Amino acid sequence: MNSETAQKLAADGELSVESRVAELLSSMGLDEKIGQMSQLQAGGGWIPEELANGIRRGRVGSVLNEPDVKIINELQRLAVEESRLGIPLLIGRDVIHGFKTVFPIPLGQAATWNPSVVEAGARVSAEEAARAGINWTFAPMIDITRDPRWGRIAESLGEDPYLCSELGTAMVRGFQSDDLSAPDAIAACAKHFAGYGAAEGGRDYNTANIPENEMRNVYLRPFKAVADAGVATFMSAFCDLNGVPATGNSWLMNQILRQEWSYQGVVVSDWESIVEMSVHGFTHDDEQAAYEAAMAGIDMEMASSSYRDHLEDLVGENKITLEQIDRMVERVLRLKFELGLFEQPYTDPAQHPEPLNKANLKVAKQAAMQSCVLLKNAQQTLPLIPTKLDAVALIGPLADDGYEQMGTWVFDGDAANSVTCRQAIDELIGHTVEIHHVKALETTRAASEDNFASAKSAAEKSDAAIIVVGEEAFMSGEAHSRANIDLPGHQQALIEAVASTGKPVIVVIMAGRPLTIEAVLAHADAVLYAWHPGTMGGPAIADLLFGLESPSGKLPVTFPRVVGQVPIHYAQKNTGRPATEESCVNINEVPPRAPQTSLGMTSFHLDAGFKPLFPFGYGLSYGRFQYVKITTSHHSISLGQSLDISADVVNMGSHAGEEVVQLYIRDLVGNVTRPIKELKGFRRIRLKPGERQRISFRVHTDDLAFYNRDMRLTTEPGQFHAWIGGSSDAPLWAEFEVHV
Repeated sequence: MNSETAQKLAADGELSVESRVAELLSSMGLDEKIGQMSQLQAGGGWIPEELANGIRRGRVGSVLNEPDVKIINELQRLAVEESRLGIPLLIGRDVIHGFKTVFPIPLGQAATWNPSVVEAGARVSAEEAARAGINWTFAPMIDITRDPRWGRIAESLGEDPYLCSELGTAMVRGFQSDDLSAPDAIAACAKHFAGYGAAEGGRDYNTANIPENEMRNVYLRPFKAVADAGVATFMSAFCDLNGVPATGNSWLMNQILRQEWSYQGVVVSDWESIVEMSVHGFTHDDEQAAYEAAMAGIDMEMASSSYRDHLEDLVGENKITLEQIDRMVERVLRLKFELGLFEQPYTDPAQHPEPLNKANLKVAKQAAMQSCVLLKNAQQTLPLIPTKLDAVALIGPLADDGYEQMGTWVFDGDAANSVTCRQAIDELIGHTVEIHHVKALETTRAASEDNFASAKSAAEKSDAAIIVVGEEAFMSGEAHSRANIDLPGHQQALIEAVASTGKPVIVVIMAGRPLTIEAVLAHADAVLYAWHPGTMGGPAIADLLFGLESPSGKLPVTFPRVVGQVPIHYAQKNTGRPATEESCVNINEVPPRAPQTSLGMTSFHLDAGFKPLFPFGYGLSYGRFQYVKITTSHHSISLGQSLDISADVVNMGSHAGEEVVQLYIRDLVGNVTRPIKELKGFRRIRLKPGERQRISFRVHTDDLAFYNRDMRLTTEPGQFHAWIGGSSDAPLWAEFEVHV
């Protein structure tokens, strides 16, 4: 079969995708099949002859990291017009939180608690990437993580499997749209399967040891959700899971993904993770690594060449069957047909909207605005009222840095397109309010205090000081883990110096993770956590600071007081000796030679207590929301039935605002111990001052199911508690019973 015949076959509307795949597969030689299982790195602006020849010979199925549409079209031409079978290429790229228009980092997007905003951001990202010829992104990352030291927490959607599932499926919908073959749709990839977010010590690539029950109840749930939502591809994790590297883990790939979930999409390795199994000590050479990966069901190898080098011999030695190879190649070919690549392998940018257009920037600004979390607002310091201001000091290393505000995993964004806090504030109020800008520190890590006097002087001649601090973009992301998660450098000293002027201090923090900021709170009147907010971070922050909008973000991850509390998360187990306010003893208040039994004897830290700095789901607003009158529609329901849990939300403040109403449930007794609270629903509402709204959540008994000690998903009869409120610390609760 030549390339012309293959294209005619692909375009034949009377044949199903499965028939097309089978017909094409029957014409392929083993070397061409292995080629479809191989993903190679692009040349970065040019096409190496080795890559070109490999494509001509049908030895390449996918190319990654080439964003130039002219080069991508040439790569596709080589595949379609110069290879024997004319099979187009998958073109992969890390479009993690934007392409040209950069959105908040995924952890920031998770702080929106708004699936529609997350979906809209992924839709913009897909449209812009597709314009460049990219048809596959390696997102969403839905690893559950409860360790802010881990650099890749920035790329995650937080600590909770329910929130991560809702936002992860929204991101998949945005990338893939309703029709994967549409010109502006790209294939999404659920990563990293699985357990990567539990890497020991928060060190990237490290071992993860997770009991199967915990895997099923926590870490696998978002992956199951996106599999059910039709995510096109999965990616294996770098880590070893309970001693078996994920890339060679047949329990994960075959038993869970293929058998239990009936997943039919492509599974790709992470970068060189197949050959790294030998570094783990799981295989003794690349040939054995290729064998283990193939037997586990890894359909495509990213970057390394163990499949190209060894699969043919493994088939010849009858260690791997042709039927196994065919099943993997079928999945790759099916994806290419579903993407419509056989019908249209080339990209005409003129047929797509320009990137960074007004509509895209509007979506990015909304995402940035809803991602910002107001953590403190003493004496209603915020919002600042421009008509009551003569001058404002704008201080800090990140106040006017378009590059750093984009955050980690930005390959195609341009700092020149970022609108910084300084630019946005000047545009918003600069015509009536004097702005005194002092960078004060060259970088977030800088130790020199030479410019602190200028910062203090700017604050002294201003009505308020806005200090923009945090982490530079490189300090989070892959391989960028930290043991100390305080503000780096002398930024804390800068805040204290400015606060010594007595002027109101508003601290804006841009970071890729939760930082330990208890010391910041002691010297700031208001704290706005902005994560790394992307291209439109400046305008979003300016609108919030000056009251054009009210902050509405909620934390998608718990903030520890000190790093020694890590891991700390809201859905913890009760233990046999749960901590209480009464049982906690402060280490500085313990008298000499105190008897052991006087030290509380519950689960807490002597020097940090048992509570975090800020709980999961927390976030303030310029509105003041009160929750009252929680009720359940039934006091008791049978298995298979539903009930409604409702409460009134009242805005008692003087500002309109949006609130994320959250539902938490506890199963009091289980076949295995259950978390003290689990998120089961959330809803974003907007209330005017004095407005009241009744919010109801419908809960089916299936929503209460968990994996028991026999690894069966089941809902057990018994007593349940339910809370509705503005964070996981919601005090308003009710109870109900489930019976057989």
